[in-house]
Amino acid sequence: MYNPRLREYKHYSVTKEMPLLEYLLATLPGSKNKIKDTLRGRGIKVNGKVVTQYDYHLAPGMKISVSNSKKNDTFKSRYVNLVYEDQYLVVVEKKPGILSMAAGHSSLNVKSVLDDYFQRTRQGCRAHVVHRLDRDTSGLMIYAKDMETEQILEHEWHDIVFDRRYVALCSGEYEEDTGTIANWLKENKAYVTYSSPVDNGGKYSVTHFCVLNRSPYHSLVEFKLETGRKNQIRVHTADMGHPVCGDIKYGNGDDPIHRLCLHAYVLCFYHPVTHRPMEFSTPIPPSFREVINHDLNS
Repeated sequence: MYNPRLREYKHYSVTKEMPLLEYLLATLPGSKNKIKDTLRGRGIKVNGKVVTQYDYHLAPGMKISVSNSKKNDTFKSRYVNLVYEDQYLVVVEKKPGILSMAAGHSSLNVKSVLDDYFQRTRQGCRAHVVHRLDRDTSGLMIYAKDMETEQILEHEWHDIVFDRRYVALCSGEYEEDTGTIANWLKENKAYVTYSSPVDNGGKYSVTHFCVLNRSPYHSLVEFKLETGRKNQIRVHTADMGHPVCGDIKYGNGDDPIHRLCLHAYVLCFYHPVTHRPMEFSTPIPPSFREVINHDLNS
């Protein structure tokens, strides 16, 4: 049985409106970095709910609880990092090799990891899948904590999400610095997505790209999705002749770090309940940059 170490809290009461971090810096002892670490480490509660957002809006009468420990002791997983949590949703960073949700018996998946966490912390909720990443794609994802929030996110996704970017290590040297690829994508009976320059009964798909770095052998590329189709980036990069490295489905065999080199690293959306802008980013995997540096230095 998982037995999280009990945390001790000091309690404060808010007397005027201000962002959470500003309040903490004005109220708590210790350095700015230590206070930020406590916030990032899920050691701050507002009215009993864990909050990690620096700009969370405080109002008079709210109760702040501050943990003496800066680390999150209740969520531990080698496959998932908990980035943000409130009473309506969580934002996580998924590692490569784990499914977004169950597919068959006893398959490792993010939803079950979150459900286990919610049960252990007695939150009385379950994780509701809002969108998916492929098993071998890493990066940021949202899960709703209740059906109502899930329905808002699902039905208003394109209005709620205002910035969603991926970074990929691609095979070969991109000729252009920026560009857009658009065509129709359709999945065949073998679950392989293929593209067509004309309407083939599939879904119109648009991907914008910007090269961040390149060598004669590889390119580090940022992708911004205008549409979010299944395998969209993987198919579009293959269409351009520069598939994502490590892609056994659409790639060319170029596999320098033995993983699919695709990472969802920026996710920005309007909160489905509070409507506040929420902006999250994770670092580009260092191994992606290391391949480029190795190419340039060899």
